[in-house]
Amino acid sequence: MKISLPNDSKLLSPEFTYGVATASFQIEGGVDERLPCIWDTFCRVKGKIKDNSNGDIACDHYNRWQQDIDLIETLGVDAYRLSISWPRVLKMDGSINQKGVDFYKRILDRLNDKQIKPFVTLYHWDLPQHHENRGGWLNRETAFEYADYADKISRALGDRVFSYATLNEPYCSAYLGYEAGIHAPGLASKKYGKRAAHHLLLGHGLAMKALQANSPNTQNGIVLNFTPCYPSTSASADIQAAKMADAHFNQWYIKPLFDAEYPEIIETIPKDERPEIFAGDMEIIAAPLDFMGVNFYTRQVYQADTENQFVSLPPSEPVTDIGWEIFPQAFVDLMSDLNQRYDLPPIYITENGAAMADDYQNGEVIDYDRTRYVQDHLTALDKIINLGIDVKGYFYWSLMDNFEWAEGYAKRFGIVYVDYENQKRVLKHSALAYKDLISNRSTVSSN
Repeated sequence: MKISLPNDSKLLSPEFTYGVATASFQIEGGVDERLPCIWDTFCRVKGKIKDNSNGDIACDHYNRWQQDIDLIETLGVDAYRLSISWPRVLKMDGSINQKGVDFYKRILDRLNDKQIKPFVTLYHWDLPQHHENRGGWLNRETAFEYADYADKISRALGDRVFSYATLNEPYCSAYLGYEAGIHAPGLASKKYGKRAAHHLLLGHGLAMKALQANSPNTQNGIVLNFTPCYPSTSASADIQAAKMADAHFNQWYIKPLFDAEYPEIIETIPKDERPEIFAGDMEIIAAPLDFMGVNFYTRQVYQADTENQFVSLPPSEPVTDIGWEIFPQAFVDLMSDLNQRYDLPPIYITENGAAMADDYQNGEVIDYDRTRYVQDHLTALDKIINLGIDVKGYFYWSLMDNFEWAEGYAKRFGIVYVDYENQKRVLKHSALAYKDLISNRSTVSSN
């Protein structure tokens, strides 16, 4: 099965960037070579990770990084999105851990040697545990500690990086980690969610200042995830429920970036659950962006409950192996809506992909369902670009199967199969289809 696009599609332009993405905690292992982080702690709490696993070894990328970059090269991608492990590159006193920095320098140098653009995420959820011990993202000081980390690492890496993203999915860090309690650090309080979100966004704004000063020639921005919210019926109460959910889960993280304010729903939140906003905070958060990364996977349907709030409904078929509805039209609806609401910078689709129930037999994985998912979402992306939205690139999530957070190793998002018993990597059918799409761009564009 191949991935095909119209010959005149801008997705087939040589200027369009194709990549793959990973995150440090999910693939690296090498736990003894860094400080503990909140996910190390969370993994050791009984019942938090579905298969009782952890990230101590993961895909052993810490020791196999050269092999993995060679693997990336075979795919023919233009770019690789990776994250820096904060607890690997700074010591507890905040000084540089040179061994950790050198690990990433070697990776970046090898990528640049192969002409693969490094897109670096500075924070993909692995907060050093000693910062959590002092309140984590509930502590305003963490925003400044994070900015200091961003300042130091951007200086240390020099001109090796093509693009920096400050944060990956602050919604997940704030809501899932501090309000719902299903991600690290596992706190669950409505008083915590919005406070953590504000400090994350403040840290982003402070880090952007450091990045623009230290690394003005890189593309500097942020990565947000969006799950479009749909009403279950045309009833006004359900429409309002979907709008309310959208304000809490989507607009809360983007509106401050462009409008320097939170959505109007902040006025409906009890005062003790609102973030404490200091003078000048919103202006810091709204620092100009060179780009915005968009992570899209699925949609969510809502209906009003008896208290005129909102409740989510179970997903409709078809769904991925993780239970997320496959609904590519939501991708188009999302980007159209964001484009109407905000003056968007250039966009990269920094994550899109699917966990599927892969069957590894006879040395191969024939994952037509994943290939079809990519096909349908690239078709949707073609529509998005034709709406006049400036999308510069697409990154498949993820390069390889890895530690999928609270799901452990049971859910496989990779286009590369990982046998965790022997760390063998196998290109799935989807990887071959993705490679074929990328390699055929020049042929199509020259016709």
